[in-house]
Amino acid sequence: MKIGVIGSMQYTEKMIKARNKLIALGHDAFVTSLASPFIGKTDEEKEKIKIEQKNDQDAIREFWRLMQGADAVLAINLDKHGVKNYIGGNTFLEIGFAHVLNQKIFLLNPIPEMPYYKTEIVAMKPIVIGGDYSLIK
Repeated sequence: MKIGVIGSMQYTEKMIKARNKLIALGHDAFVTSLASPFIGKTDEEKEKIKIEQKNDQDAIREFWRLMQGADAVLAINLDKHGVKNYIGGNTFLEIGFAHVLNQKIFLLNPIPEMPYYKTEIVAMKPIVIGGDYSLIK
């Protein structure tokens, strides 16, 4: 299965580990081609890189292009900003892209209690794997 690994770029290293787990399980997994500048950076440095990439490198469309022909996405939804299993705006967009492309949507952790768009995430029927990568089929 071809799977895009998505999530907050604050967790780039964890997204890469997830991609590597999926590859070890026989999947064709990928992260954004814009991931490498985030590796080893502080959260503050990552924030600056995110803004630059969105504004100057068309990061949102870049991942849209990568998603073409994929079978699924796996959202690495970890705690952030005091929200358990956080899904930020960009990850929400990518989940929506996957939904429109009829791709499976997997979440590493349960759907967050986020009043602004929890119902939309539920409506896209993600599969929560709870860290069990063998559930990705």
